[in-house]
Amino acid sequence: MHKDLDIWKLGIDLVEMIYKLTKKYPKEELYGLTTQIRRSSVSVPSNIAEGAARKNKNEFLQFLYVSLGSLSELETQLIISQRLEYLYSDDVFETVEKLRRKLLNYIKYIKTK
Repeated sequence: MHKDLDIWKLGIDLVEMIYKLTKKYPKEELYGLTTQIRRSSVSVPSNIAEGAARKNKNEFLQFLYVSLGSLSELETQLIISQRLEYLYSDDVFETVEKLRRKLLNYIKYIKTK
């Protein structure tokens, strides 16, 4: 079950962190960068959950790769936010990197099963 997976739990933590961070973004970014960042963050645990519900290992792997792609998209948007001086903390980058490592390790694990 997806709720038992550490990568899913960390993904949910990341979404919560993102929503708190983007609350402080300028209002003119609400339908721009803020929405994009939130959507890509939500996509990470959502794809883990959807993949875990699949019966086929290859389908699950595909969803894990999509989740990894969303994580990279999120990281890019956070870098843009930092350069635009909307984001001042590196904590979220540490969480992104931690989740990336865990996702890659889990993908390796699933491939060997």
